[in-house]
Amino acid sequence: MTILIFLGSMLGAMALGVPIAFSLLLCGAALMVHLQMFDAQILAQNVINGADSFPLLAVPFFMLAGEIMNAGGLSKRIVNFAMALVGHIKGGLGYVTIVAAVILASLSGSAVADAAALTALLLPMMVAAGHDRARSAGLIASAGIIAPIIPPSIGFVIFGVAANVSITKLFMAGIFPGIWLAVSLWFTWWYLVRKEAVMPPPQKNKAEVFAALRDATWALVLPFIIVFGLKFGVFTPTEAAVVAAVYALVVSVFVYKELNFAKLVPLFVSAAKTCSVVMFLVAAAMVSAWLITVANLPAQVVALLEPLLGSPKLLMLAIMVLTMVVGTALDMTPTILLLTPVLMPVVKAAGIDPVYFGVLFIINNAIGLITPPVGTVLNAVAGVGKISMDEVTKGVVPFMIAQFALMFLMIAFPQLVMVPAHWFY
Repeated sequence: MTILIFLGSMLGAMALGVPIAFSLLLCGAALMVHLQMFDAQILAQNVINGADSFPLLAVPFFMLAGEIMNAGGLSKRIVNFAMALVGHIKGGLGYVTIVAAVILASLSGSAVADAAALTALLLPMMVAAGHDRARSAGLIASAGIIAPIIPPSIGFVIFGVAANVSITKLFMAGIFPGIWLAVSLWFTWWYLVRKEAVMPPPQKNKAEVFAALRDATWALVLPFIIVFGLKFGVFTPTEAAVVAAVYALVVSVFVYKELNFAKLVPLFVSAAKTCSVVMFLVAAAMVSAWLITVANLPAQVVALLEPLLGSPKLLMLAIMVLTMVVGTALDMTPTILLLTPVLMPVVKAAGIDPVYFGVLFIINNAIGLITPPVGTVLNAVAGVGKISMDEVTKGVVPFMIAQFALMFLMIAFPQLVMVPAHWFY
């Protein structure tokens, strides 16, 4: 009965058009009434406590870093460097998109910011070169969701806080799965464009490649600072977010000189607006998370899934299918915050490594950003690229299938995730 009230109140409110954050609060209030413990003061206290977390400070700083990088010329120089490296290959602009997406992912951690930057820079070039518009937009959207997997990742920060799992270990474990996602897109793009009669741009000579590398060096240094700083304990993930934001600011203003202090105000306002939405979602979800624990919902879910506890791979398969379904209706942040407190006791009862589960869980949620009808990244690409949602959805399907196939391959072979992860621990 408790599970029905939890799901019914939340989904009912969403069906009526209530914003997700307020739906979560209504869901929490409904659970409190059902448990005969309604108290507005407890509700308010849990909302405040939900956002009162030092690790969550990483979220606004990584968002601010992404805004500064896009406006300050870092993203543009990374795309130019990728163009110099692989732009001359058949279908080269697609490979440029993938390489640039991986590098950008190691800078900002925001799928929407990366997808928007790639769309603005590369979609017009791909269409002008003769590539199919929908397919190009689909590739850019699929490449954008690598951002929540490769560190620094906002998704890993939120999951780590909700699941009480080491954010640093999640960051390190996400490096190779993010690269595998890029490889899956590479082969899918190669298969789709192998018969296209599109002439790639001429190959850059060594001098031009080194010039592009020299121009992008300041941007390319940041991922190494973050990874090595986390690896050797120089700073925490939250402090890494501050380092990323300050570094991007200094480079944009004093090195590339594409930003001045007058232009910074709109960037800070934009980052604050985006961050406020995410943090309110986190705060509202913590009410439901607390009541989920009080109502002993995890134990009920463990009991339901008890037949699968003896087979971790089968259990992971069931959880990933459930997450896929939820991800079509909810954005990444609410999905993480709602499912994590319910699923973590099941994962621990089955003896599954929480870091391994976290990586696959975030990959699944990242792919959910390009699954209709709620795909946030699809909306971003459609808006920035001035292309219809139907076209983007059509173009993203083959890439989405490849990424889901890779995720299920990681379920069958956990070594793809955990063996490389231990190299960085």
